[in-house]
Amino acid sequence: MTQQKPPARPVDSPAQADKFRDMARELECDEDEAAFEEKVRRVATAPKSDHPEPHE
Repeated sequence: MTQQKPPARPVDSPAQADKFRDMARELECDEDEAAFEEKVRRVATAPKSDHPEPHE
């Protein structure tokens, strides 16, 4: 017996993209690339914590 694959979802669904943009605006996300780069720089250069990570 062969298994059937689930139906493929459209990857570029305009409705889903619109919902994403609306939610990002509602959450006041910044679309400015320079602001994004500044935040990444701050995170990347943040000093290491004195508290070690817990091991599982």
